[in-house]
Amino acid sequence: MKIRFGYVANAVGLWDASPSKTLTFTRYSTLPKKERMERLKFITAQNLQHTKRILYYNIAHEIEVYRFSSSLVPLATHPEVMWDFLTPLKKEWKEIGDLVKHYKLRVSFHPNHFTLFSSPRKEVTMNALISMDYHFKMLEAMNALDTGLINIHIGGAYGDKKQSLDRFHQNLKKLPKKIKKHMTLENDDKTYDILETLTACEKENIPMVFDYHHYVANNGEIDLPHYLHRIFKTWRNTNIVPKVHISSPKSDQAFRSHADYISLDFVLPFLKMAKELNQDFDIMIEAKQKNLAMLRLVEEIAAIRGVKRISSSSVEW
Repeated sequence: MKIRFGYVANAVGLWDASPSKTLTFTRYSTLPKKERMERLKFITAQNLQHTKRILYYNIAHEIEVYRFSSSLVPLATHPEVMWDFLTPLKKEWKEIGDLVKHYKLRVSFHPNHFTLFSSPRKEVTMNALISMDYHFKMLEAMNALDTGLINIHIGGAYGDKKQSLDRFHQNLKKLPKKIKKHMTLENDDKTYDILETLTACEKENIPMVFDYHHYVANNGEIDLPHYLHRIFKTWRNTNIVPKVHISSPKSDQAFRSHADYISLDFVLPFLKMAKELNQDFDIMIEAKQKNLAMLRLVEEIAAIRGVKRISSSSVEW
């Protein structure tokens, strides 16, 4: 069983390399009209340059799994702006995509929690469609659609979980097939547990991203070994291995919040369980210390008897 590890957005330790620099609509509105577009282009170009620096860091450290920041383009989906962020920066998008392709990186996006299809409000569904289109266009501009995925949650229950799930399936029909093809669903820590998410994935033929921390926080009594093979099976029609999210509780009081680093004791039961399936998969580390947390966890796992470290960010067990 081979496991590759990755992290989210920011490489801790790189000086001034945030890929999420922004421009608020309030600030945008105060700018003279002729300066507005130039400012948007400048900040986006900066974010793309910083993303490139992060990718070079990843390449140097043999990190093949990475989640882009969803905030690469300020005001991309704002109804009063929604500007063309592709044409003027075509070269920059291509440069990132060339790195992804050449070094065979696995990349993804995780839109914010407002990107959901279970709401009874039409404007929420419309915003979700706009958000999914925005993320798809970025992957397309990078020519990273081969392995690039967009991961979301089902959403809220709105007082009636069954009705909300029905609405989710109904609203999802509005999503263009070419975008849906690059979508994954993740179990959450409060509402839709692994079985509910898995059932939705099987019904829609969507790969499921399993989040272990969310599973423990939300109905952890469900017999995970019984369902894990089914979760991994949802990836069978893709050309990539399953993906799992790993994080640790910040504390008993803030159990759902992510800690700075990953507790090996917390995640080891899952890793031992997954080993029984003998299935290669990738792990996305969701910790405050990002790449540093990832590298520390890889080191700790590599110290387990029977585990062999095969690169800076991958092990064989």
